Amino acid sequence: MKRGSAALIEIARRADERSLAIETAHETADRKLLVCLDGVPFDLIEAARARGLFSSFNRPTRLLSPFPTMTNIALSIMFDESAPLGYESLYFDRERGALMGGVRKYLGRRTPDKIPSSYMDLLDYQEPLACEFLVYVAPHKVVAADFRRFYAAFARASGDEDFFAFLKGVDGMLHICGPEALLEALCELDRMLEKIRHREGDRTEILLFSDHGMNLVENRRANVRTHLEKRGYQVVSQFGRASARQVAIPAFGLCGYVALYSAENDKAELAQHLAELEGVDFSVYRDGEALMLVGVEGRARIDRRLIGAEAHYKYEPQEGDPLRLLPKIETMRAARLFDASGYAHDHAWYEWTAEHIYPDALANLYNSIFEPHVVNAADVLVSLRDGYYYGASIFGRLVRLLATHGNALLPSSSAFLMSTHREFPPHMRASDLRYSFKPKRKLRSLSSQR
Repeated sequence: MKRGSAALIEIARRADERSLAIETAHETADRKLLVCLDGVPFDLIEAARARGLFSSFNRPTRLLSPFPTMTNIALSIMFDESAPLGYESLYFDRERGALMGGVRKYLGRRTPDKIPSSYMDLLDYQEPLACEFLVYVAPHKVVAADFRRFYAAFARASGDEDFFAFLKGVDGMLHICGPEALLEALCELDRMLEKIRHREGDRTEILLFSDHGMNLVENRRANVRTHLEKRGYQVVSQFGRASARQVAIPAFGLCGYVALYSAENDKAELAQHLAELEGVDFSVYRDGEALMLVGVEGRARIDRRLIGAEAHYKYEPQEGDPLRLLPKIETMRAARLFDASGYAHDHAWYEWTAEHIYPDALANLYNSIFEPHVVNAADVLVSLRDGYYYGASIFGRLVRLLATHGNALLPSSSAFLMSTHREFPPHMRASDLRYSFKPKRKLRSLSSQR
């Protein structure tokens, strides 16, 4: 058998393995308890297990979160639910040409207009809306209360239906307290899950997972607005009639990505200006049917070709190697995974780059623009380097940011998944979870949930 054929067969086998691990979900237990830990990265859950926590679970898999690595994007994709209006609660409405949403989404009760995606209708428990801000004032108390409310809610629930809990306080604690504080807090969650495991036995499978990862370094602000204004752009909240050189940049959470809406601007020129700014890793934008990437380490083009329903990608550096893929490409070329035009199958790119510094880079970045994960997609998306964030300046003055997420690097992209009943492949895409992991019960709207 030719070497290239053997490599392709092995790649197809691994893809089937990922699918099988998901599709056999119904065979493992009568009931599922799904617990999502907001923003807990793969490396941190590994550290927790090294301390003896979560010993009833099989080893975790690295679950690759899509770029930008944000909660509503990740969970809407994992559960195949409606796309959120924007990357965060403050977003740019393309039809109105103006910024919408923001802090008011967190005030008062959790009403239908404050629900970002239909995945929230699957939830049986999430913290009260006010706690999403209170965690930055009293993180230890808010997280402890979050765990207690979840435990009580599950105890009250029907013994026949699946149960889905979203524990959001851990994300805020990690942002401002760092990993050691969260590792200590997870001891109590581990005790609660052990009690549930003892009470429920093998009839209930517990699936513990996160929506995205997190960089565990102190972060400082990337001065995107100031930088662009110095280069002649006008940063606005609403496009006017004379929209040339106008740019809208939603600034809310302190995150490692930036979404830019460029009106009539040249996207290539905008991306080149952004590459000059300290803290920017790279920007991506659409050029016809190709994705262009411009960053501090050069520029590259990513092309996709569909053969039936199967995607094939081509990486073409034009200056430097901004995704640091050339060594991988040499290995793939030796395995004869490229066709005569330089394209390789999506599965091949995935297997060779799933744990790369930019995991699953080609499909992940291409889809962020061409199959946008939000209704109001950006014209240019920026991935910042670890150690930098962009967001509302007032939030930046209130907290010292010890960790964040949003960019396309491995730490923020690496969520986790583990089960008391099954062992998953070493790495999986968030989209691999579609359909089969949905809680099996009657759906009910949580728009009245407080």
